[in-house]
Amino acid sequence: MKNFNPADNIQDLQYFGEFGGVNPSISDSSTYTFLSAKTMFDTFEGNADGCYLYSRHSSPSNLYLGQALAAMEGTETANVAASGMGAITSVLLQLCQSGDHIVSSRTIYGGTYAFMKNFMPKLGITTTFVDTTKIEKVEAAITPNTKVLYCETVSNPLLEIADIAALSRLAKKHNLKLVVDNTFSPLSVSPVKLGADVVVHSLTKFINGSSDTVGGVACGTQAFIDEMRNVNNGAAMLLGPTMDSLRAASVMKNLRTLHIRMKQHSHNALYLATRFEQDGLKVVYPGLKSHPGHELYKGMINPEYGFGGLMTLDVGSLDKANELMELMQHRNLGYLAVSLGFYKTLFSAPGTSTSSEIPLDEQKEMGLTDGLIRFSIGLDNDIERTYKMMRECMETVGVFKEAVSEF
Repeated sequence: MKNFNPADNIQDLQYFGEFGGVNPSISDSSTYTFLSAKTMFDTFEGNADGCYLYSRHSSPSNLYLGQALAAMEGTETANVAASGMGAITSVLLQLCQSGDHIVSSRTIYGGTYAFMKNFMPKLGITTTFVDTTKIEKVEAAITPNTKVLYCETVSNPLLEIADIAALSRLAKKHNLKLVVDNTFSPLSVSPVKLGADVVVHSLTKFINGSSDTVGGVACGTQAFIDEMRNVNNGAAMLLGPTMDSLRAASVMKNLRTLHIRMKQHSHNALYLATRFEQDGLKVVYPGLKSHPGHELYKGMINPEYGFGGLMTLDVGSLDKANELMELMQHRNLGYLAVSLGFYKTLFSAPGTSTSSEIPLDEQKEMGLTDGLIRFSIGLDNDIERTYKMMRECMETVGVFKEAVSEF
């Protein structure tokens, strides 16, 4: 881990445009020509390196971005997709077939949960959702038909920490594939170095960082990515979750500043979480010693990129959460919006937004309360000023009064 710096790997990549530009040229074509019929045949069979067939299969722009993301995650290669869900669903459908079983974290992105819970059973694939912070529960859920263990490095929205190394050992013991969604922790954590088989991201979030593009990626071995791209049975080829070349070029440019942005996101989030915890609020942030997974996460991260930009506050009720978020937006502290990784702080009540696909009884069981607000902390220059303004909003809506009465 100490010798692997993902930001250096990105920086060391060198691409020139076809006319010598410092940015690679954008491949604005849906199909590509061949000088011979045999080369076309070889490309269809996957035996012609450097040749392009059809942009649903691959394009230069998408391959440039895939190579950069593979370098970031320390995998052999990667395949980009038009959305994070496009990457996740392609990976799971490539690894599973009718009759197979998945063991997944109970706290994951709502769209991923809905796909596993509601859609995959139509294909004969079932999922058991467990608390992946308890390895014994994960192992107890494994059946002879289990093919995949699935988790998020930092779970959405409860910010639980997955012990990727322990899950990897369990996966190897039972001959399973460990798939890790690393969307919340790019650069901070390198799951493959901890034993993950496949790493997925929603590029929409921190990696792109400007909330203007939807995208995803699956990072893994050359053999697995080749399977996903296979023209006869590859999920990434046949389901068609293709990223547009213009979007790939845009994400590629933003990727180069990810290391700077992640440091600032993490710095600001740690500052706010520390201050609000001192104020007596119910704050959850992996960088706080009070977080149950703090020591585990501390041992997993690349320290210079910190503990990430996500934190949660429980303000007691949905009405109070909505009142606070509306006031913070009115005072230009951020936006009441889903998603994350933007330069401005974004906040939402996940129980009624990004996790609304999860039934209320299951939300309650996992500890997802009505008053929980998920914050994606922005790149504010003066974070002390931000803290004071946020605190004023909380005082206005009575958050501190309620917090004091509970302690």
